[in-house]
Amino acid sequence: MKTTILAIATLFAAFSTSAVFAQAADKMNPGDDLPAITTTLQNASGKSTTLKGAAGENGLLVMFSCNTCPFVLKNQATTKKVMEYAMAHKVGMVIINSNEAKRSDDDSYIAMKKYATAQGYAVPYVVDENSKLADLFGASHTPEIFLFNKRNKLVYKGAMTDNGSDPSTAKVMYAENAINAMLAGKEADPKTTKSIGCSIKRKA
Repeated sequence: MKTTILAIATLFAAFSTSAVFAQAADKMNPGDDLPAITTTLQNASGKSTTLKGAAGENGLLVMFSCNTCPFVLKNQATTKKVMEYAMAHKVGMVIINSNEAKRSDDDSYIAMKKYATAQGYAVPYVVDENSKLADLFGASHTPEIFLFNKRNKLVYKGAMTDNGSDPSTAKVMYAENAINAMLAGKEADPKTTKSIGCSIKRKA
């Protein structure tokens, strides 16, 4: 009987901790600090990196992405444009693959290396083991971006443009506008938008 009660208590505690963690992640808002800045991440280039190491003089743009999501594929040109814009304005960028449920298949490290080469990524494309970073950021979709200033404070999160479903008709470049506002010492407008894409495939 005591063993059963102890097991139930342990299970309840684990569930409660997970719930609190998930709740905290969901509440990551502009003004929050960049998490896990010194965590070593495996880069598709073959070299390891950290978020701190990927940051530029003016900040860091974090993108959650993958290899096969239809929304990621149709936004490939937008991703390259945002990447080039960030680099031109001395904002570092890192692309994170958190699809842990597909790590042995379409989002394996080998597949990531091939995809990064095909896309000509000039920024780190890293593995998020067990979707830990996605959980810390509260990221839920691909593609989804988080922009941090040089003080490692979140200034914008959400979509790259106002039309991730049909990028060719997008009229507002949220990512570029947020970078411009940040560099001008102003607040992004809007600070948050809804990311539209595929769900991040976490382990069951």
